[in-house]
Amino acid sequence: MTIDFLIIGQGLAGSLLAWELMQRNCQVIVIDSGKENASQIAAGLINPITGLRFVKSAHVDSLLPAAKRFYSRLSGYFQQSFYIEKPMLRIFCSEKEVKNCMGRFDDPAYRSYLGDLIPPERPIANLVTPFGFLEQKQTGYLLTRPLLRCLKDFFISANSYRLADLNYGDIQLKPSLRWQDIYARQIIFCEGYRAIQNPWFSWLPFQAVKGEILTLEHEAGLPDKILNYGNWLLPLNSHQIRTGATFDRENLDTEPTESGKDQLLTSLGQMSADLRHAKLINHEANIRPSTQDRYPFIGTHPQHRQVAIFNGFGAKGSVQIPWHSQRLADALLHGALLPDSCNINRHYATHFPG
Repeated sequence: MTIDFLIIGQGLAGSLLAWELMQRNCQVIVIDSGKENASQIAAGLINPITGLRFVKSAHVDSLLPAAKRFYSRLSGYFQQSFYIEKPMLRIFCSEKEVKNCMGRFDDPAYRSYLGDLIPPERPIANLVTPFGFLEQKQTGYLLTRPLLRCLKDFFISANSYRLADLNYGDIQLKPSLRWQDIYARQIIFCEGYRAIQNPWFSWLPFQAVKGEILTLEHEAGLPDKILNYGNWLLPLNSHQIRTGATFDRENLDTEPTESGKDQLLTSLGQMSADLRHAKLINHEANIRPSTQDRYPFIGTHPQHRQVAIFNGFGAKGSVQIPWHSQRLADALLHGALLPDSCNINRHYATHFPG
């Protein structure tokens, strides 16, 4: 069998890239182990302004509209919603945060993302807001599990999916690219954190991070909005929430821990006393493929041009992957240049051992 692209991994990166290429009439096969990946665990949050300094995410003015259009097309095709727009309440933890936030109101570049600034004198029932809070706009979350399930079914129906544990040694590059019975023009690795063991791309400066997330059942009356209080809280319905995520660079495994659970519950209880005794429904852990410079890893291997990577989106994959999948498709099909910010050639001189 001869195809255009062999994509390794059916997380959000591999799935959206495969969909984009197939919409451009490419023959694609996605290889996946069937094991749970970070995309399935992730909350899929989209938040244009983050951090203690309230900094707008790089290129979000381009990334966010592209993501909304991409998910809208997928919703139209599968006849179900995947991206849920929901305001976010950013609960201030200090006066310094308030000051940093107020400084953004004078910047026209931030106006479309900032809502009302609420002082401590106007608290929300069941929430501790001693320094007040900000309502952020253009925030929301992606229903990653349903989306990935729909895309998997789509790939299967198009004979574009294979369930397999990939062995790197089974990939032949010469005289032509081959894996098992498949001959491909190019192989694209979308493996998430597992790329740190990839023989062609392990030299890239990944900075993998383990994160744990809890699903809880509660009786507290909470606003139907995303809450950001150092951690995040996502209301699933009137009585269930998800909260996360921990940040661990040392213990890179996918096992939930008691310390992670306690950390999240303690933080949650400080924000809302009514949630201290919420019932644990689920406790999940996985590893985010973050990078040292916080930009994705996209491009072809410096010595093997038929080998490419599409990875390193970390916690911002929901907003970054759609736009970047279109840029990679442009590069693969039309020879367009990748943006400098994501092109792995930025690391050739400093990290590539060849």
